[in-house]
Amino acid sequence: MKKTLLFILLLPGAILTAKAQDTLKQQRFNFHFQQTIITQYKPSFGADYTGDNSLLTKSETQSSITTTFFGGARLWKGASAFFNPELSGGSGLSKTLGVAGFPNGETFRVGGSEPKIYIARLYFTQNFEWGKEKDTLEDANNQLAGLKSKRYFQVTVGKFGMADFYDGNEFSHDPRSQFMNWALMDNGAWDYPANTRGYVMGIHTELGQPNWTLRFAFTMSTTEANGAIWDAKIGKANTQTLEYERRYTLNGNKGTVRLLGFRNNGKMGIYNDALAKNPVNPVVDTNLTYGKHKYGFGISADQYLTKDFGVFAKLSYNDGHTETWYFTEIDRSLSFGGVLKGTSWKRGDDELGLAFIANGLSTPHKNYLAAGGYGFIIGDGKLNYGHEVIAELYYKINAYQKKFWLTPDYQFILNPAYNKDRGPVNVFSMRAHIEF
Repeated sequence: MKKTLLFILLLPGAILTAKAQDTLKQQRFNFHFQQTIITQYKPSFGADYTGDNSLLTKSETQSSITTTFFGGARLWKGASAFFNPELSGGSGLSKTLGVAGFPNGETFRVGGSEPKIYIARLYFTQNFEWGKEKDTLEDANNQLAGLKSKRYFQVTVGKFGMADFYDGNEFSHDPRSQFMNWALMDNGAWDYPANTRGYVMGIHTELGQPNWTLRFAFTMSTTEANGAIWDAKIGKANTQTLEYERRYTLNGNKGTVRLLGFRNNGKMGIYNDALAKNPVNPVVDTNLTYGKHKYGFGISADQYLTKDFGVFAKLSYNDGHTETWYFTEIDRSLSFGGVLKGTSWKRGDDELGLAFIANGLSTPHKNYLAAGGYGFIIGDGKLNYGHEVIAELYYKINAYQKKFWLTPDYQFILNPAYNKDRGPVNVFSMRAHIEF
């Protein structure tokens, strides 16, 4: 009798658990939302001179906003589609000019501050799986809840952001929830393919195994640097990106190392050619012919040292002969830092982060700027070269049920745009982020 009664009492729970598992496996649709507002203030600073692309020396306050809707649908076995309409507006400090490692990762060089609606992502994914080992996927942005084999091959086609799949880092990757600086959200010297707003058209493939993943993408290019129009001559203007990711544990704590290589092909200008044509005030965009290339690599590593504290480091390089076409004017970059959760002061969902960045230029790029040349991000008319050195400190506060976050942030920038004759610059920020 007791056994029968116990069975009757446990039966409803078992049914609910089974239903929950079934729901997890069968999630057909999901919808999510995020909005991020960043307000930044810099006091006035000293400079011996100011050029067309310089950070303005006067005190300044600017704000940016992005709002994104995330929609996902499971189509058939292994297939899913994702659609993200997005609104963005506002401006970075000095119209997002004057610092290669710009302090607001939510701003773009779009030429206007009024809010605009556009399609951020629209892509289709087909997954082919084998093996019995499974990962449990949670309901998340552009991710449907369910079980996924640890052994798979995935093909994605459409419009997406390269950072959706590449150059990830546990502690330094998302300016909406982690560090805000451009050189911390991605490897600084990776001139990653993107249009003005940071998205790209192409194909991404991924081979996954329990402890490693190999990724490759073939993507389109824009018709001009920092452009919005896709170049239809795909055979001449394209990019290839290859990344190997290795996951492991160290003393029971998880860690990851990623090795990335890239090659961009198109009609980019060459710094030395521009200098040869005009030794004073050269213009790199005057010799835009197909057949140019930019290549480079990036290394990214993250490691938990305890369950509440982790560290990371990144190192990246590109050849620096051709002009920056997509991201920002960094040819060499080193960054490192750490993130501590607030468990010890009874704020387990809060985070304290500290990171350091050193950015550099190739010799041709350096000479071009010193002669009075301009890129689309930096250019002071002259150059007393020094490495651009940045420190960033933030504290992220779980303000309401892990749905609303507030983050005060401070960045110190030495030699903005690699110029010892300008700065240093202090940037104070407040970020408000909503997600559900």
